Amino acid sequence: MIKLYGLKMSNYYSLTKALLIEKGLEFEEVKSPPSQKDDYLQRSPMGKMPSIEVDGQFMSESMAIAAYLERLQPEPAMLPSDPFAAGKVLELSNHLKLDIELVARRCLPELLFNKPVSDETKSQVKADLAKGMVAVERLFVCKPYAAGSEFTLADLYTHYTFGLATMLAKNVLGMDLLADHPRISDLLERLAKHPSIARVTAETAS
Repeated sequence: MIKLYGLKMSNYYSLTKALLIEKGLEFEEVKSPPSQKDDYLQRSPMGKMPSIEVDGQFMSESMAIAAYLERLQPEPAMLPSDPFAAGKVLELSNHLKLDIELVARRCLPELLFNKPVSDETKSQVKADLAKGMVAVERLFVCKPYAAGSEFTLADLYTHYTFGLATMLAKNVLGMDLLADHPRISDLLERLAKHPSIARVTAETAS
């Protein structure tokens, strides 16, 4: 059985959990906060969440875990069978992670630890988020899902990257990240009701 290490507060932990549910795979959740201790670094070299254990072997990073699970359990597919379409799903997923979520994450210390972020940093984050939103808007298909007609990995990244990014933008920057992006807002409302995502949300709240 796959062991999933991390905390349910982590968006990437939740993404990985939703993916395991989507794939119909059995897994065990192991509560494990981030750490720089040696035993933790054996599972996740940067001490981050999530990581998985399979037959005594470990893997970290949500994108790598997703690639492994896609090969372990091909159905339901989280990547299209067409090679170029699969690449487009990964392209969008990476832009969501790198140009939206990780940009907004620069403001996390102020939200979580009450450590003020400088006005200069906030100004730069606002500018970078605006640029990132233009980029991802170009890639979104929303017919009806993020990358096309089928639910894919890009939809999981859409839900779990915007979940954190919109909260940070609102609470730290006073910015409505989705104000000029109704297609993405509508998609997020629909994704919140998707069975695997809804189950993770319910279990996180319990």
